[in-house]
Amino acid sequence: MLKLILSRLAWFVPLLVLVTSIVFLLIHLSPGDAAVVIAGSEGVTQEELQRIRVRLGLDQPLWVQYFTWMGGVVTGDLGTSLLSSRSVAGEVFSRMPVTLSLTMGSVLVALLIAIPAGTIAAVRADSLTDRLVTLGATLGVATPNFFLGLLLILFVALTTGLFPTSGYAAAGDGVGEWVRHLILPSIALGAAVAAEIARHLRASLRDVLDQDYIRTARSKGLPTWKVIGKHGLKNAAIPVVTVLGLQVSNLLSGSIVVEAVFGLPGLGNLLIRSVFSRDFPMIQGVMLITVLMVAVINLVVDISYGYFNPKVKSS
Repeated sequence: MLKLILSRLAWFVPLLVLVTSIVFLLIHLSPGDAAVVIAGSEGVTQEELQRIRVRLGLDQPLWVQYFTWMGGVVTGDLGTSLLSSRSVAGEVFSRMPVTLSLTMGSVLVALLIAIPAGTIAAVRADSLTDRLVTLGATLGVATPNFFLGLLLILFVALTTGLFPTSGYAAAGDGVGEWVRHLILPSIALGAAVAAEIARHLRASLRDVLDQDYIRTARSKGLPTWKVIGKHGLKNAAIPVVTVLGLQVSNLLSGSIVVEAVFGLPGLGNLLIRSVFSRDFPMIQGVMLITVLMVAVINLVVDISYGYFNPKVKSS
């Protein structure tokens, strides 16, 4: 297992270099001029624009700008925002709790829905319940999260008044308010993940329940809940955990839209604003932190295989 962790960590550096290089090139090859955005006036002279480019280092060749930025990353300096002149690292880390709270809330919602639904569908295979779960999972995958978010705002938040339609409350301001502000966004973002996990759990658990050791456990007189919980779910978990790891990565990207719908001041909101204003250092900083989070999630998923399957740990 230690060898597995070290091998995954060894891939972090080339992965970060590859992703940051692609993002850097795509940003600078896109149309528009950051100097014009910063100047904030269409009547600005070329001399003034050139002074802005020189001040920000935008007049340097792309490879010089890239290695200058990477040199700062190595020392923990993600640069300075072109618009606000604030530290990129400070801005990113101040918004990260919002995105992480939304992501973890979405994972919790997905698991609370997917595990019971997938288990019931597998135990009652080919029944009406199984067909209803399959139909619900199909609708969940097909429904865009922004559309579901708008429906939740219209029919839940505005109708009942129990949940806010937008905004965010930090956990330090009160756990109750923090949860209230996250429930609807978490449902909107986690519904598709719940549907995907439920489908895979149903298929995986159905195969496991047909194995000989499950029939042996039942023949010994073990209760059904114990057979499914102790022997079935654990052995069916590896493909589900793999899907969950992939879906968490999708949640980080999907949070951009959901944060915009619910007005959450997270990384997605920051990224959208930075893209429209061509704030290169901020975009690069957000993407770098996002890649790091995805890499850590994938590492956790790999480590979890050792718990669910001891053969993976020993190999």
